Amino acid sequence: MQGPLWIGVGAMVALVGVSGVAEWRRGKRDDLDKVGWVPWTFIQIMALLLAIVGAALALKGV
Repeated sequence: MQGPLWIGVGAMVALVGVSGVAEWRRGKRDDLDKVGWVPWTFIQIMALLLAIVGAALALKGV
């Protein structure tokens, strides 16, 4: 029962990493006038919260 939850947690942790790298790349861009439209920080925070909730539910055994 916890298998799908752990898969979701792994996916969210991967999304946290990808969004962190994307935000880092956006901060180091050469042309500051080329702004991004994806809120990477918000995505990173939401993915981290979902990973924490998913891990808590998986550990609880729901």
